[in-house]
Amino acid sequence: MIDPQLLRDDPDVIKASQAARGASVEIVDDAVAADAARRSAISSFEALRAEQNAFGKTVAKAPKDEKAALVQQAQALAAQVKEAQAAVTASEETFNRVVRSIPNVVLPGVPEGGEDDFVTLKTVGTKPEFDFEPKDHADLGELLDIIDIPRGVKVSGSRFYFLKGLGARLEIALMSLGLDRAIQHGFTPLITPTLVRPETMAGTGFLGEHAAEVYRLEADDLYLTGTSEVALAGYHADEILAFPTDGDSNGNGSDAADRALRYAGWSTCYRREAGSAGKDNRGILRVHQFNKLEMFSYVHPDQADAEHEKLMSYQESMLQDLGLHYRVIETAAGDLGTSAARKYDLEAWVPTQGTFRELTSTSNCTTFQARRLDIRYRTESGKTAPVATLNGTLATTRWLVAILETHQQADGSVVVPEVLRPYLGGVEVIEPR
Repeated sequence: MIDPQLLRDDPDVIKASQAARGASVEIVDDAVAADAARRSAISSFEALRAEQNAFGKTVAKAPKDEKAALVQQAQALAAQVKEAQAAVTASEETFNRVVRSIPNVVLPGVPEGGEDDFVTLKTVGTKPEFDFEPKDHADLGELLDIIDIPRGVKVSGSRFYFLKGLGARLEIALMSLGLDRAIQHGFTPLITPTLVRPETMAGTGFLGEHAAEVYRLEADDLYLTGTSEVALAGYHADEILAFPTDGDSNGNGSDAADRALRYAGWSTCYRREAGSAGKDNRGILRVHQFNKLEMFSYVHPDQADAEHEKLMSYQESMLQDLGLHYRVIETAAGDLGTSAARKYDLEAWVPTQGTFRELTSTSNCTTFQARRLDIRYRTESGKTAPVATLNGTLATTRWLVAILETHQQADGSVVVPEVLRPYLGGVEVIEPR
């Protein structure tokens, strides 16, 4: 959640963030009032509790003939303390409900507006051109016998598919390349759970405005994750982290160059795609089930901006080595998820659609998720403070869309990017079958 101290000291910063997102500004005033009521209730409770403790000593020392009256007063005071404690509980519940409905505060420089108000930061590579009519990835998948959509629909319904033969191997190759790259960059690989508890899902910010996209197993009170970010964020919930650093063994050295823990989560992901009826029904661009390799970093807050740039550079390296034409955009505030304070989308050119489509993104969630999940580090003073969390996808099923369409040939074959060939036993071209 947002920093309560910022709410008290400078609520206008949060109001500006809300305005940039196109969200309610008035809720900030509600949160300020709820915080004041909570602190007042706590103060009243503590004063009554102190009075109760002092009165208890008076009763203990009182003469026997005075104790009966004093005990009655003590009982009345105890009732007041109980009421005050109930008031504290109620005010804390109100505060938490209100403040948790406020999304992360966007960082300076994030463009205002909605989905169409992004800013293009760079465009990389050359747009593929063909001297023939290019096929879309669904037609290529059928011709090459590597994607079977009709049988996916028969088995599971719309937005499901089978990857077959070299199609299955191509996805595994892509994911394996991403995993190898992640390990080279210092990420610890994890195969993550895909079912998580409500508190984990809520802690990462996926049960607010995006709740309709999440599958829930009501009988078990568990959620299917749409990204391994959820499990990776929950991995260190309720913990005080010790960063490996150049400083002392507890991560408290002032000369620490890299105060971070990094994980790469490989998992199957599930999304209901609620609200996307009629959009991208053809092919495997927008589906209910897919595989994804997610980078996730826990870092010292001062290191978050630099870490964000690193995650994006790793993604760009993958896209470049796969021979894809892409652009990097900064997402506008109104198109950010609940937890993100800044997000970069990397969009590859899809020839048959004549436009860029998002293949991957990376988000800086600052301390928002860590506050909700109680993930902290120990400062040089010995106190604890929330860490920053960041995430970014390094490979996922939808990348096959751009790979197949970009590298197709006139006869319907597809040239396998060189970096993937070692994972496919040296296969250079996928031929029509």
